[in-house]
Amino acid sequence: MKRVCVIGCGSIGSLYAAHLARVAEVWAFVRRADHARALNEHGLRVSGTHEFHANLRATHDPATLPHFDFGIVSCKATQTRNALAPVAHLVSNGAILSSQNGLGSEEVIAEIAQTYVMRGTTFMSGTRVTDTHVRYELDTATWMGPFEPTKTPFAWVQEAAALINSSGLKAVALEDARPAQWSKLIFNSSVNAVAALTELPHSFHFAEEREFSDLGHLLHELIEEGKRVAEGAGVKLYEDPWEMNKIGAQTDHPPSMLYDIRHKLETEVDFLGGAIAREAERAGIPAPLHTALYRLIKAKEVSWTYEGKEKAVAK
Repeated sequence: MKRVCVIGCGSIGSLYAAHLARVAEVWAFVRRADHARALNEHGLRVSGTHEFHANLRATHDPATLPHFDFGIVSCKATQTRNALAPVAHLVSNGAILSSQNGLGSEEVIAEIAQTYVMRGTTFMSGTRVTDTHVRYELDTATWMGPFEPTKTPFAWVQEAAALINSSGLKAVALEDARPAQWSKLIFNSSVNAVAALTELPHSFHFAEEREFSDLGHLLHELIEEGKRVAEGAGVKLYEDPWEMNKIGAQTDHPPSMLYDIRHKLETEVDFLGGAIAREAERAGIPAPLHTALYRLIKAKEVSWTYEGKEKAVAK
């Protein structure tokens, strides 16, 4: 896997791109021309947990992107199809890793790319300070495994994990990555939904359970509900989402859906809490908390464009 393409260079994509650029030829496929130009001129600076500068190549024009051996899709789950479609043909003899939130992105990637696909989930976190500077905050592993419908050889997963590990990041190759994916899903959907509705970053409040009013009670109940849905789906979790929450609550990291809510952007809730709510309904398992928060966030999105009857009449 000598040439890597990172598709979507936000905070997580920037962390992959910068680290991998130290051990491989890395291209970043980004949406904006000025973003590509800045990366080509200045490279990427990583601060925080790791401190270094890396040079890489970037483009917003798929016609200028060469064939690559390994792709990492790190854009928002809602953007997967539009981000990958222009370049999917360039990895016909390689593999693509989804390092995105929630459930469902692998199916989209497999449909578009017609190549080996890997399930991936990462608990590392960072904040993109500028287009050329990312702050690395939580130094934890990417869990990755074959996406079963594409019959991805486990040896390919091991090779990709070894490459990521050689870059200074952490990766674990798993023959079955669904337990890890569901662990992150339950943690992520709970934290993201509460952050979106309270507008709190992932702060200590999310793990506090001393007082009746403490937010940690709600997080714990959401996570337990998610565990019941996973059990009903036949998934034995790889890690305890509550322990993941307690670690994350020490960071004050702003979850992705908090950013979306603050900027009135479409959230990934359909791939997070919505995925748990739909799986619960399919399996006949009660999931009132995840379902309620999912519907509240969808309604919040509607509120940004709904003008009401009076304004509509006035027009």
